[in-house]
Amino acid sequence: QVQLAESGGGLVQPGGSLRLSCAASISIYRINAMGWYRQVPGQQRELVAVITRGGATDYADSVNGRFTISRDNAKKTVYLQMNSLKPEDTAVYSCYVDVIETFRYWGQGTQITVSS
Repeated sequence: QVQLAESGGGLVQPGGSLRLSCAASISIYRINAMGWYRQVPGQQRELVAVITRGGATDYADSVNGRFTISRDNAKKTVYLQMNSLKPEDTAVYSCYVDVIETFRYWGQGTQITVSS
């Protein structure tokens, strides 16, 4: 059973920054891609950012240039640095990992609220 532990959510003012972390319970060598989705109630889930095993990254147009995804293989952790946050970034953010030759596993989700 793969477990993902998320941390770093909370309330921030517009223009502020937050960093999300997601630590995996398995060897980094079993992990392919890692990433983050977000969801607002009543709306479709949106892929925010992804980082591949080789370190390639991709972002949603809505966050490109403001968010940065990275991974620390020694800590088996993926990060999402979020800068210049906007009220429309308010959502539940969930991390995921794609384990090689098995399944996608999800974190528990963490609320990000951008409000003054």
